[in-house]
Amino acid sequence: MPSPYRALFAAPGSKGFSAAGLVGRMPLSMMGIGVVTMVSQLTGRYGLAGSLSATIALAAAVIGPQISRMVDQHGQRRVLRPATLVALTAAAGLLLAAHFGWPDWTLFVCAVGIGAVPSLGAMIRARWAALYRDTPQLHTAYSFESVVDEVCFIFGPIISIGLSTAWFPEAGPLLAACFLAIGVFWLTAQRATEPAPHPRTGQGGGSALRSPGLQVLVATFVATGTIFGAVDVVTVAFADEQGHKGAASVVLALYAAGSCVAGLVFGLLHLPGAPERRWLLGICAMAVSMIPLLLVGNLPFLAVALFVAGLSIAPTMITTMSLIEQHVPRAQLTEGMTWISTGLAVGVALGSSVAGWVIDAAGARSGYGVPAVAGAVAVAVGFLGYRRLSRPAPRRGGTVEHGSEREERHVA
Repeated sequence: MPSPYRALFAAPGSKGFSAAGLVGRMPLSMMGIGVVTMVSQLTGRYGLAGSLSATIALAAAVIGPQISRMVDQHGQRRVLRPATLVALTAAAGLLLAAHFGWPDWTLFVCAVGIGAVPSLGAMIRARWAALYRDTPQLHTAYSFESVVDEVCFIFGPIISIGLSTAWFPEAGPLLAACFLAIGVFWLTAQRATEPAPHPRTGQGGGSALRSPGLQVLVATFVATGTIFGAVDVVTVAFADEQGHKGAASVVLALYAAGSCVAGLVFGLLHLPGAPERRWLLGICAMAVSMIPLLLVGNLPFLAVALFVAGLSIAPTMITTMSLIEQHVPRAQLTEGMTWISTGLAVGVALGSSVAGWVIDAAGARSGYGVPAVAGAVAVAVGFLGYRRLSRPAPRRGGTVEHGSEREERHVA
């Protein structure tokens, strides 16, 4: 790796918790698509499969921030292990219910329980923040973690779908559950790098979502998640119309690969200026990159267009994590990061559903209008909320910094 990335891992324990985070985050990209593949193979009911996947995503969107809030108060080990046991029990119930043909309501109950899966990405970023807070290395660390996210989304669906189709239907979700167990228990065994908990006092109550800046970020990322969810569904449908449905996974992998490449390069840069301006530029770039998809005529062109579109994802996500540090109290950092994942999850569920309706009514090519509209909404929300983002929250829990120093330290 380039020297800035190598330097990250000079800190004791950093290799261990980063590796645990990689393993524990694989279910993020494996579980939903694995459940869809499993249920569709066992029952042939794609509607049920899609509804279960959306239920898991929405349950995680509701439960995830509450788990992260408890992590901020009580520490990662005390909260993550019980929450993971709940999610694993629910996953086992879902596999059994699908295998033995239990009533549909049992599937949905188990799907809600899987929503207790903790946000490992937020936990790992919180550890990096504890190590490198207020230093340029934190920008590089956030960049590295965005690359790890994209690696999971490149390989996770391929592994999950491949196992469920080539071995047995339950194989994909089963392996995802194993990754979750290994990742969480490996991470929580590493006590030396665990961020110190912040028990709430009388003045420290309330949700991190009370921050006006975080509200803007979450609202924007609901629209951004709609882009992601719609692009996934429409790309599969478009590849099917072209007679090469199996190529959809390769095309979507290139979408994630574009983000991965951009994240690696962005982590080596230390750009001047206010991070909220770069964030707004990134949101605009994501929206503009959806326009060529409306003109797509074949799979090679689609692959190139999605790779280019992916180049704006990781830099925008990296900048978002740095903005959260400015707008959320330090004692609520993990919760604040999880709210971003919540916004994305809600958007993905919304985008998948709306895109499916459009595809059924007007065909796959028309479906790319959904991410284009979602991009326009994201830009509108970003511009409307920009003034909130340009005023960092007081009393973040750190030292007071002057503007130029803050810009140097929050280079992302």
